[in-house]
Amino acid sequence: MNFFFPPQPQPYLRIAGETSVYPVHRIYCVGRNYAAHAMEMGGDPDREAPFFFAKSPDNLVIDGGDFPYPACSEDVHHEIELVVALTQGGRGIPRENALNCVGFYGVGLDMTLRDLQAECKKHGRPWEIAKAFDRSAPCSNLRAVSEIGHPAAGAIWLDVNGARRQTGDLNQMIWKVPEIIACLSELFELFPGDLIMTGTPSGVGAVRRGDRLHGSVEGVGEVRTKVV
Repeated sequence: MNFFFPPQPQPYLRIAGETSVYPVHRIYCVGRNYAAHAMEMGGDPDREAPFFFAKSPDNLVIDGGDFPYPACSEDVHHEIELVVALTQGGRGIPRENALNCVGFYGVGLDMTLRDLQAECKKHGRPWEIAKAFDRSAPCSNLRAVSEIGHPAAGAIWLDVNGARRQTGDLNQMIWKVPEIIACLSELFELFPGDLIMTGTPSGVGAVRRGDRLHGSVEGVGEVRTKVV
């Protein structure tokens, strides 16, 4: 194929213990998937239909790289999340078969421009500028399902400069991973290489330049980044 100009490099995540890497196709994100976080953001914690937004694959930050504080915002927040990495896809995936699509798990940060998001909400506009900005998705290496299984419970937390900010448990997710995949597959055709960020527990808050973020999901991994 004769491209008019060279295409951008393929975004990827590293796989723990492997020399091969995981090519990323899309990034889907689940909004308000922990009841306590829904309440702290002024939402209803009841089990309503899940809603989704997207990040771009080239928003990823790997290998503990820095997170540059965006010049367009004065209120940037951290959100620690379990990341699901698909190795199979399809449409209309039954909930009971959904975990067969998952090959890996990781830990990610859904960095959010909270002031811009608030303006978008106020005017009924999409959230992309607040969610899918450059380098907004620091992520850990992936761990294989064959090694760690499918984590349905376990601590999820985030420290900022060594002080605990967010804490929760995967079993507090309103919509579990199989339900998320089944629902997404009714809206989109899913593919190998798709990532799903599954929502964040309560305790989200602002970061400042110079802050060091360290997050973890029990049995899955850790993510680190510095705000610069």
